[in-house]
Amino acid sequence: MAIFYNEEKQLFHLQTKSSSYIFHTLPTGHLTQLYYGKKLRDNDLSWLHVRQERASFSPNPVPEDRTISFDTLPQEYPVYGTSDFRHPAFQLRQVNGSTVTEFLYKSHQIVSGKPALSGLPATYTEQDSEADTLIVELEDSIAGIRLELTYTAFHEYDALTRSARIINTGNAPSEIVRALSASIDFPHANYEWLQLSGAWIRERHIVRKPLTFGNQSVESRRGSSSHQQNPFAALLSPNATEDTGEVYGFSLVYSGNFIAQAEVDQFATTRLSLGINPFEFGWILEPGESFQTPEVVMVYSDKGLGSMSHTFHKLYRERLARGQHRDQERPILVNNWEATYFDFTADKIENIARAGKELGIELFVLDDGWFGHRDSDNSSLGDWFVDKNKLPEGLDNLVHRVTETGMQFGLWFEPEMISPDSELYRNHPDWCLHIPERRRTEGRQQLVLDMSRKDVQDEIVRMVSDILASAPITYVKWDMNRNMTEIGSALLPPERQKETPHRYMLGLYDVMERITSRFPHILFESCSGGGGRFDPGMLYYMPQTWTSDNTDAVSRMKIQYGTSLVYPISSMGSHISAVPNHQVGRSTSLETRGHVAMSGNFGYELDLTLFEENDKQTVQEQVALYKEIRKTVQFGVFHRLLNPFEGNEAAWMFVSPDGEDVVVFYFRVLSEPNAPLQRLKLKGLNPERDYAAVDGEGVYSGDALMYAGISVGNKIGDYHSEMYRYKRI
Repeated sequence: MAIFYNEEKQLFHLQTKSSSYIFHTLPTGHLTQLYYGKKLRDNDLSWLHVRQERASFSPNPVPEDRTISFDTLPQEYPVYGTSDFRHPAFQLRQVNGSTVTEFLYKSHQIVSGKPALSGLPATYTEQDSEADTLIVELEDSIAGIRLELTYTAFHEYDALTRSARIINTGNAPSEIVRALSASIDFPHANYEWLQLSGAWIRERHIVRKPLTFGNQSVESRRGSSSHQQNPFAALLSPNATEDTGEVYGFSLVYSGNFIAQAEVDQFATTRLSLGINPFEFGWILEPGESFQTPEVVMVYSDKGLGSMSHTFHKLYRERLARGQHRDQERPILVNNWEATYFDFTADKIENIARAGKELGIELFVLDDGWFGHRDSDNSSLGDWFVDKNKLPEGLDNLVHRVTETGMQFGLWFEPEMISPDSELYRNHPDWCLHIPERRRTEGRQQLVLDMSRKDVQDEIVRMVSDILASAPITYVKWDMNRNMTEIGSALLPPERQKETPHRYMLGLYDVMERITSRFPHILFESCSGGGGRFDPGMLYYMPQTWTSDNTDAVSRMKIQYGTSLVYPISSMGSHISAVPNHQVGRSTSLETRGHVAMSGNFGYELDLTLFEENDKQTVQEQVALYKEIRKTVQFGVFHRLLNPFEGNEAAWMFVSPDGEDVVVFYFRVLSEPNAPLQRLKLKGLNPERDYAAVDGEGVYSGDALMYAGISVGNKIGDYHSEMYRYKRI
């Protein structure tokens, strides 16, 4: 049992393997928080609630008890208008125009396992014994609204999840204007704030700064989780490192507009909240209807960022990602995009595939340009039928030509988009997001399909399914290359237009559910200009994501390092591309590009037919090597060793699930004259066991490798990398 209820004290205690989350019910019926942190064994912790009368500018909703002020009390799901001046988690506009609500405890239930969230991606259990779920029911009888707060405690996976469901039990419609998934009040503000920020081809860079009075936030208003910010935030003790200190990590399982914010108030307490962005959000709730918020995953660690990451990695790899590919080793692929762009023929594709097969590569992926009359990015999105000018014998013929070489075949789609120059747009100009009488702003010469519409959803499912059923395709890259503007739906009435972005996400999730369920043998990889929608919501439907359109090895060190704070290595697509690199113009060695790319789901983005014999031999060796270490990289325990955001070097390592195999990568960006000797201390080994070097000589004790370290970086040259492998004896 991971959830305990003390009836006498009206106290709820949720436990994971190493954390406790505690709240209770006041005599007034309001829920207040008591504790979140390192696991506690005591079930009577009501004494943690300190009742103290504050100044007169903190109002008292219960006149006979001046120790109660919502301006100061830590609350479980704060609302607006009843004396709490901090950011609320929930706001409702009622028929009379009021936005004041007040929820009081009504009942609760504790169940084994974890119920699914209707229409939304979420973590899950395979056995009811893996988790317990608490559902607390609250009610505002005046507004006619019932609120269900759902908590799941994954004991062995060491994580908590939270979400909220709002039900209209009244006789009149109400409009939800804010419905966050979770809010937590911390008793102080002595934390640092960590976020993952960036831009296209510079995603998920680590930003860390002290909390200060006022509001700190990250958010997206782009209709997707975005390249610019990621739906993740963490609070860290000021001394927290990779291996020490307290860390609270919060991750939203959602792919659309979001906000994560920390507000430090006048008493230096911190309110952290996370959920759907209330900016331009609205949802009309008719009598009898309900609204479900996305899920927040909460992870506490008292052993630094590394331990937090290990928890997220295991949970997301094993209990968020789904399907037959979840636990399977991912194939080594070659993608033709940077090799040919739009200019290819069936013969050219077959030649690249044959070259790949000779080198040991397992999967060929045909990228953009195979459909409609797609010779550039200015046409044909939405016309998901084969371009017979490029492929006169059809797609099925090309697929068979590739598979006859012994390679699998994969295909690129961008199903959520529509080109103004397309048959689909000419037949259905109202199928894109648009506002009547306003211009339709194009991005990358394309518009966004209105995925909130059932007719659009059904047509996308039909067209994509027809192509996937036409040939033995085993991989799909699902791209999305622009964000939303002029957000409106032709089918929604004026008062419901603010529902469009969230209805889009619900429609997209439904489309993905139908297609991935219909083709369970296909490995789906999500993409949005690379990493513009690298979020937990996508991982529920597609177990891996193209990490970034930037394939430069030096840039990827930071991108992949930052991504690894939350997301498992098995979710990261990472490929070698040609030099000079097409995104930044940098030239790095094939060895360094290989070491960076082998630190994820490995592949190539270049023309293999142009390789000289020595490069072919190098690639052949890389492919063979990755096949040896693939299971360790994709499903082992990942440890960060040197932070590229803090210096000129980066390093990380992988330990196989059984602890037998160890793979270490070290990188140096720029060579320094007469540099000091660098010793790299490993992690995650058994100090009582010995380890033999796989690619060299010597046997080393685990404690020496971890506490003394290995000598690295002794060669000169920029963009240098090294790889070490050990086998536990």
